[in-house]
Amino acid sequence: MTKSILITLGLMMSISFGFAQTKEELQTQKKDKQAVADAAQKEANALQAQIDALPGWKRGAFGVIGGSFSNFNNWYSQGAPNNSSGNIGINLNAFANKLEDNYFWRNSLTVNLAWVKFDDKDNPNDDDSFRPTTDVFNMSSLYGRKLNDKWAASALGEYRTTLLNNFNDPGYLDLGVGFTWTPLDNLIVVIHPLNYNFVFAENDAVFESSLGAKVVADYTRQIGAVSFKSNLSAFFSYQGSDLSNWTWTNAFSYTLWKNIGVGFDFALRNNKQEALNYAFGQYNPMAVPAETEPTFDNVDNDLQTYYTLGLTYKF
Repeated sequence: MTKSILITLGLMMSISFGFAQTKEELQTQKKDKQAVADAAQKEANALQAQIDALPGWKRGAFGVIGGSFSNFNNWYSQGAPNNSSGNIGINLNAFANKLEDNYFWRNSLTVNLAWVKFDDKDNPNDDDSFRPTTDVFNMSSLYGRKLNDKWAASALGEYRTTLLNNFNDPGYLDLGVGFTWTPLDNLIVVIHPLNYNFVFAENDAVFESSLGAKVVADYTRQIGAVSFKSNLSAFFSYQGSDLSNWTWTNAFSYTLWKNIGVGFDFALRNNKQEALNYAFGQYNPMAVPAETEPTFDNVDNDLQTYYTLGLTYKF
């Protein structure tokens, strides 16, 4: 009996030792393979950098898709026990750049749209449709003739408006000339002291076109699975700050699996003409007590913001 137990224990120790050796061997093989893979990835990155430096067109796009839906029936603990709700958000950032030895042509497109609905099933008069909330459309085209490695004489066209509500009311078209500075491969700084800001709107009493200076700073980069883009577009009117405006947009995307990942977009904007136009829409001259008519001097020009968080798909 004792002999059988000793034999069994010996066999178990032999098997355990064999598995331990196999695990160590596998770990060593994995380490060797990983070193080979890292070296191959380093070579691939170097080749991609050479490809990116070649003249010709460079195209790309990434975006954010976010949404949620819910439905309640007889959920008495809330004010509307029977309701359905949902929200959808879509953001797209795309570019097409032609980079040559003596000139460049950079084109970009940003679209951010969002809808929301709340349907109270017990109220037949409520609005049960998806209503637009976020509505941003921006496209630009920058052409430059290189003076040296960092500076170029350039011309810019940029158009901004909304698509879902009040298309081209307001709409902004900037056309100008000046210089473009490229201190880094991924950073573009546009300095145009001669720029005309065309403003299209029905309310001519608020919106006015003017001559001024245009400054744009754009940083776009991809590091591994992370893609991000930051763009600041500012117009400084020579007629005063009331007609000036700026918008700063930021987009981040992290790829988790294949082309699918998570993304976060946010933006800030300051535009006194838009603030005054909104104030006129809320103004009631027949109110009691009488309201003060909004002007550039008394309007609350609050900072405009938006953000979108959701799934992304890299094109």
